[in-house]
Amino acid sequence: MASKRKHSQYYSLNEILKKNCQYNIIIGERSNGKTYATLKHCLSMYAQYGYQTAYIRRMTEDFRGKRGVELFTALSANNEIEKVTDGRWNAIYYYSSRWYLCRYGENAKGIVEKLEQDSQPFMYAFALSAMEHDKGSGYPMIKQIVFDEFISRIGYLNDEFMLYMNTLSTIIRQRNDVTIFMLANTVNKFCPYFAEMGLRHIRDMKQGTIDVYQMGNQGLKIAVEYCGGNVNKKKKSDLYFSFDNPKLQMITGGTWEIDIYPHCPYKYKSKDIIFTFFILFDRELLQCEVVSVDNNAFIFIHRKTTPLKDENNDLIYAEKFDARPNWRRKITIPILPVEHKLLEFFKADKIFYQDNEVGEIVRNYLMWCGGKNES
Repeated sequence: MASKRKHSQYYSLNEILKKNCQYNIIIGERSNGKTYATLKHCLSMYAQYGYQTAYIRRMTEDFRGKRGVELFTALSANNEIEKVTDGRWNAIYYYSSRWYLCRYGENAKGIVEKLEQDSQPFMYAFALSAMEHDKGSGYPMIKQIVFDEFISRIGYLNDEFMLYMNTLSTIIRQRNDVTIFMLANTVNKFCPYFAEMGLRHIRDMKQGTIDVYQMGNQGLKIAVEYCGGNVNKKKKSDLYFSFDNPKLQMITGGTWEIDIYPHCPYKYKSKDIIFTFFILFDRELLQCEVVSVDNNAFIFIHRKTTPLKDENNDLIYAEKFDARPNWRRKITIPILPVEHKLLEFFKADKIFYQDNEVGEIVRNYLMWCGGKNES
């Protein structure tokens, strides 16, 4: 089920909250207000009902030091803290992975300082990389969970989805009254969370729409919003990104970031193909052809639109485990002599692609393998 929302300059949670889903996934351009709107909502829930929030990031460094201190800077600058708390508090204090409401003002000597602090935090920080340290604690008043920047362009933790699920389990325990927000910029179409959560249509969504997925038979619902939808509405800041580089459209318009990859420099015939292997990654099937033409050798990778013909003999690289001897998982861990030769093509950058999206699939596959990590 999909719906479309009207475009506005800054993001609002209004439409996605109407879907009344347990998971609310919000993706879009940078700096359009996703985090701002979500944190404001969480503050409001604490001010009204005492409901606390869990703020999740991938690494502890993501909210350590000034990153944690400055998380609410924009809200504070716009006096949102005073508005939300009806003037009771006017600032936020960050200490030891916890955020507290507080009040700053002049003391008897006219010096601005923290005059008062709330007795309990309204938000706790959790890092997936440190998930083991959070086990055993109880958080009965956490009713909102915010996973910020869940889509990465430089790679994910080992078995990250299960780390995330275990973190949620630690926080939620036996309850069913928690609302989860997952926020991200459109930096990478190929995200393991999409496949793990069964979100099979995200890549095909149009900007400004909301899709709702219903999972299982227990009433789980996931709302996915691709926000920032009006590419014709320009921002003043777009002036600084007016270069002839399609990757910048992610910043200025919210489109998916895709690199520029080398396309095939030669025309070749089937007789020029000396070896063929396949990559099956993130539900995408790619055919990889080792080509020798005009005394030049390279690998050309393109989509395979028909099923595999010989699954028991062709060399196939895939995420799944398969006991057949011709099935491998990581091309960066060669076993057979031919695999060592294939890896040399990748090391020498002798790889060409059907289009940029195929290049993105391979880049993400290599990151999954623990190979190239450049963005």
